[in-house]
Amino acid sequence: MEFIKANQDDGHMLADIRAAAMKSSLEALGRYDEMRVRSRFLDSFVPSDTVKLVSDSSTFGFYVLRDKRNHFYLDHLYIGPSFQGRELGKAVLERVKKEALAKSYMIRLGALKGSKANSFYQSNGFTKTHEDEFDIYYEWAPTN
Repeated sequence: MEFIKANQDDGHMLADIRAAAMKSSLEALGRYDEMRVRSRFLDSFVPSDTVKLVSDSSTFGFYVLRDKRNHFYLDHLYIGPSFQGRELGKAVLERVKKEALAKSYMIRLGALKGSKANSFYQSNGFTKTHEDEFDIYYEWAPTN
């Protein structure tokens, strides 16, 4: 797996990966709207915060890590459905944790209620901090 910084032209391809990765979770909640899933990503897309996950010259996922000056916010981590279950997400988290350790930062993130992502983050050392109507929020500290 290669980690490659995104560029402005990658936005729509990454939005497609996000839509495919979120589809089953959102459908289970009766909230899947393909256009909304894509536009919510594109409206906040910042290529310099975005890293593509690439294998054999093919992008299969990405993550967005925002530096908030006292912590990182993992705004997105999506892996295409056919690449899930291979511990690729765990490898991404290990990379992000190393970056956080180097800066003595916490990592914060939110995951959709009812998504498999919740157990994934908990099994990788993230602790629930709070929740709202649609999401559960987590953090990881270098001492976790």
